[in-house]
Amino acid sequence: MTAFNGEDEVVELCRDLIRIDSTNAGDNAGPGERAAAEYVAGKLAEVGLEPRILESDDKRANVIARIEGEDPGRGALLLHGHLDVVPFDAGDWTHHPLSGEIADGCVWGRGAVDMKDMDAMILAVVRQRLSEGRRPPRDVVLAFTADEEAGGEYGAQWLATEHRNLFEGCTEAIGEVGGFSVSVGEARRLYLIEAAEKGIAWMRLAAAGRAGHGSMLNSENAVTELAEAVARIGRYDWPVRLTPTVRAFFSEAFEIELEADDAEAAVAKLGPLARMIGATLRNTANPTMLDAGYKANVIPQTATAHVDGRFLPGYEEEFFATIDELLGPNVTREFVYHDIAVETAFDGPLVKAMAGALQAEDPGARAVPYTLSGGTDLKAFSRLGIRGFGFAPLKLPADLDFSGMFHGIDERVPVDSLRFGVRVLDRFLDSC
Repeated sequence: MTAFNGEDEVVELCRDLIRIDSTNAGDNAGPGERAAAEYVAGKLAEVGLEPRILESDDKRANVIARIEGEDPGRGALLLHGHLDVVPFDAGDWTHHPLSGEIADGCVWGRGAVDMKDMDAMILAVVRQRLSEGRRPPRDVVLAFTADEEAGGEYGAQWLATEHRNLFEGCTEAIGEVGGFSVSVGEARRLYLIEAAEKGIAWMRLAAAGRAGHGSMLNSENAVTELAEAVARIGRYDWPVRLTPTVRAFFSEAFEIELEADDAEAAVAKLGPLARMIGATLRNTANPTMLDAGYKANVIPQTATAHVDGRFLPGYEEEFFATIDELLGPNVTREFVYHDIAVETAFDGPLVKAMAGALQAEDPGARAVPYTLSGGTDLKAFSRLGIRGFGFAPLKLPADLDFSGMFHGIDERVPVDSLRFGVRVLDRFLDSC
């Protein structure tokens, strides 16, 4: 078998994946993930694996493969990455988002950080190891999923429900979003490993009233009722709630025993990182859409709105109790999408393996846990009893606004960061 070099391959693998349009607008009407899945399956088959492509719907394709480890009696490790990406407006970009262009030392394109970079790193590491005859210490299950950007109904959720046997024996997992570096001060590099993520509550609010002429008095105006509820939610000052992972982040990163009264000031000192960490101090609920009426002089009978709610691990009940109080008696809510929060302790052999692999490639690395304000496929896999972390290792330039790349314009990942990630993941698999 031809030997492959992961560092040499990873950039082209990433570019190839970016060039495959797998845009997911959440309406199941896009190109789907089939082309990307076939590409991934082909690369895995070249090194002797027998990947399975599983479609949950037309073109909504997932890839699953298992690598036999040296000790199959140990719990298996799941490596997962999604193949879909969010939509884009190409006119806003410096380089076309499907070009995979290399410029200024980076690979540009939609998915460069979310998360075709990690898909490429997994492929590169697996291809190198198998072509060299190096098996991992335990079984490794590879999952490249569809539909993560719309909640995973056609991807991880479907797999965990309909094909849970493929994850037999899996006890731990790594995926997005973590393992990336954040420079603090002149010489410190923190590597943020996701150990928790907020739950999701996308809600549709509705108010009903009495339709009528716009020129007349109307005390049952659905638009007014809804607008007042939306304003109450949007302006509500959610209290600080310090979860174990948030406390651990400040303790591990800054040796601070954080208290609620000091949390805002501590986060404010984090620079660009404050956007990500600040959202994990409390539950949030942001109004995002409004819809009512069909003519300027007609009071409509109904009005609707959408709210993006995110709740901390352990605070789901408090979140919904507060939302229902803010809605008032005349506005109802229903779920557009609802999923759990997850959290795990930042300890154990897998954490040591991640930290050790980072430090071996970057002696200045300090691995710290953090909470992701968004959500990933880990939610679905956690229902199978799998303990997971976000670990897609990247050593990044201090001036790169990495968190701003997620779903943003001019998404890009440094070439050197991809190669770094391959080296780290290779070391990690040796010791996991």
